[in-house]
Amino acid sequence: MTFRIHVRVMPRRGLLDPQGQAVEGALKALKFPDATNVHVGRAIEFDLVAADQSAAATAARAMCAKLLANPVTEDYEIEVEPK
Repeated sequence: MTFRIHVRVMPRRGLLDPQGQAVEGALKALKFPDATNVHVGRAIEFDLVAADQSAAATAARAMCAKLLANPVTEDYEIEVEPK
């Protein structure tokens, strides 16, 4: 069965996020002072063939741990949906 995997990777809270700080500074310069605590991450989507939804989620977590996210500095969320 084929599943669509959605991975959201974000910097861990409390760690320096230079890109988020730059975006926050730019928003303030553009007169959006109410935007605070900005964090910039990335979204990754792909199709995955697996026996069932649980197996797809397990494989996606393994991919995140080994390649898609840095387990020291980033957290990730996975969503698995049938395709």
